[in-house]
Amino acid sequence: MAEANFIDYVKIHCTSGKGGAGSMHFHRDKRTTTGGPDGGNGGRGGHVILRGNRHQFTLLHLKYRKHVKAENGNPGTANNKFGSEGADVILDVPLGTVAKDAETGDTLFEITEDGEDQILMEGGRGGLGNTNFKTSVNQSPRYAQPGEEGEESWIILELKVLADVGLVGFPNAGKSTLLSVISAAKPKIANYEFTTLAPNLGMVAYRNNHSFVIADIPGIIEGASEGKGLGLRFLRHIERNSVLLFMVPADADDIKSEYHILLNELKEYNPELLDKERILAVTKSDLADEELIEEMKKDLPDIPHVFISSVSQKGLTELKDIIWRALNS
Repeated sequence: MAEANFIDYVKIHCTSGKGGAGSMHFHRDKRTTTGGPDGGNGGRGGHVILRGNRHQFTLLHLKYRKHVKAENGNPGTANNKFGSEGADVILDVPLGTVAKDAETGDTLFEITEDGEDQILMEGGRGGLGNTNFKTSVNQSPRYAQPGEEGEESWIILELKVLADVGLVGFPNAGKSTLLSVISAAKPKIANYEFTTLAPNLGMVAYRNNHSFVIADIPGIIEGASEGKGLGLRFLRHIERNSVLLFMVPADADDIKSEYHILLNELKEYNPELLDKERILAVTKSDLADEELIEEMKKDLPDIPHVFISSVSQKGLTELKDIIWRALNS
């Protein structure tokens, strides 16, 4: 997916339809000049609905659609005929989309299933026709209800990618290379920082026809939780992952220190991220001999770890085994 087409945040103004008015009508025909009430009810106003669509991966289609309005319901008519309902507006969104009230910031709901429908704005109820108000003491009610007004509000839609494993690391730590080797994903790879400008997803095949999904998140830098670099914009995607795979290159000055900087950025953004399963992959380990690797192992953080090389495919089977155990622990 081109980075320019990856939109994970939009703000839209939504208005549901007004309910149709009830009819104030009395039965009349060539034989009846003073018939009873026969005004029908008004139709419901249209809803604004979000629908999960597993074939969509971005909110790009809503970026320039700032105003969404459903149809009004039609009024009731004579002979107790109900007005038709206003047409709903259905907005397809990717799985992992969160709807929030733009004014309060409160989360309204999340879309996580394909075909899942959630009403964002309810259409107004149609008004009752005068037939409904006929009683033994009021045989000819000369009033009917107006339709209810629809709802309207500014809504924020945020996309948090759905993946089992999130790759966490500084720019140029080898995240995209790993994803390209163990999955069919084809992320952009180059020898400079911030090559990845949008999350990439890859399906990883595992033993016995099992699989899991990995998300390559744009690189985090120190201070990302304060808005530096690209990290803050994409940290929300890590909230969805069950397992966090920290990636630090073997040629780093201090592997343990880099790990703790990354961990601290996650903590500053959302302390609940520290509750997730963590794994450390020391990348580019083909640059180190076995003696050096044994020395580095003595000063690694106390979490499951593995030395890997995406180029030589060293340790990748072991890495997948560790990930699978973490996902099923």
